[in-house]
Amino acid sequence: MQRLVIEGENKLTGELVCHGAKNAALPLLAGCVLAKGETALHNCPRLSDVFAACRILSCLGCDCKREADSVLVNTDGLLHFDVPDDLMREMRSSIVFLGAILGRLGKCKLSFPGGCELGPRPIDMHISALKKMGVQINEEHGVLDCSVPSGLVGTNITFSFPSVGATENVILAAATAKGTTVIHNAAREPEITDLANFLNCCGARIANAGESTIVIEGVKELHGCEYSVMPDRIVTATYMSAAAITGGELNITKVRTSDIEAVIPVFEQMGCSVYTYNDNVYINARHGLKAVKTIRTMPYPGFPTDAQATTMAALCKANGTSVIVENIFENRYRQVDELVRMGAKIKTEGKVAIIDGVKRLYGANVRATDLRGGASLVILALAAEGKTEISDIHLIDRGYEMIEKSLSSVGAKIKRV
Repeated sequence: MQRLVIEGENKLTGELVCHGAKNAALPLLAGCVLAKGETALHNCPRLSDVFAACRILSCLGCDCKREADSVLVNTDGLLHFDVPDDLMREMRSSIVFLGAILGRLGKCKLSFPGGCELGPRPIDMHISALKKMGVQINEEHGVLDCSVPSGLVGTNITFSFPSVGATENVILAAATAKGTTVIHNAAREPEITDLANFLNCCGARIANAGESTIVIEGVKELHGCEYSVMPDRIVTATYMSAAAITGGELNITKVRTSDIEAVIPVFEQMGCSVYTYNDNVYINARHGLKAVKTIRTMPYPGFPTDAQATTMAALCKANGTSVIVENIFENRYRQVDELVRMGAKIKTEGKVAIIDGVKRLYGANVRATDLRGGASLVILALAAEGKTEISDIHLIDRGYEMIEKSLSSVGAKIKRV
């Protein structure tokens, strides 16, 4: 098993490049199923989740290959409509293939998705929305056997919660459905807009993505295109936490600064100097960190739940007491016990975490509990005395492209063994 070994107490200084977004690349790869011919996705990150999505495409009969930072997908050989159980279990986002396969082939068979254990994340909204569009679903032994005897039909869909995955699934299914689909209380995340922009490049007619009401006018078919995956706003927030906890100074490039407007004020409250210009974020944390009164995770444009764990890690070294309220997932403090092993002082009760900043942190043997929780251990280890060894790092590899290489380039002592 691979581990990350980190020698702490080294300030990070220099420049880091933000890679393409995991949470955008995965629905885009699913969207390739809808497009006839070849599609080229540029700035597509080298992540285990992306590799899993490519394996799903290959199982469906697509020709999928990587060239440098691009993934090329040709769907001329698309024949199969069933996704193997082992591939579905690798990542939560695999469920977005449901809407795409139904839109292209009119039938789909897959099992319930896997991914990080962050508490209940039911796909009820996905299923009920697709049923309204004419999908017949037979659920048996954890397998969804879906078909559309009369073809997908546009309709009005209202979500009780702005679910990102359900919004993506409906957009994918509606792109080639008959008539117009209107999604009310849609998710507004930038990754939703990226998916809509990609599909529009393929010939779709999607309006108002990024707003709470999205309108999709179905078209007969889509074609391949060239498209660049958006930058990863969560990776940007992670790098900012790394700079903050080490008292460092980083310039993060290839960032879309409008996507992190909810994150920047939190680091400014910590006492960091943060400047944005063009596609760059500059952060300087050389004057020490201060506690933040309250951070509440919320759907976009609020503070992202995916940035909660790494921000918590930075606050472990802040002067004073900080409070985090997790409003998205029920089980998103799984990293806390591992952080406490390293000297952090954190108490949790329900949705609330109270972080008392400490002056000293200590290296320890810890394990990643999930993707973002694993990244939080890396952040804390950068500021800890001595050596930290992190196991189960395959979870970190789901969302960070060779994190040890990136951090080493700006002064961290970190290696993969």
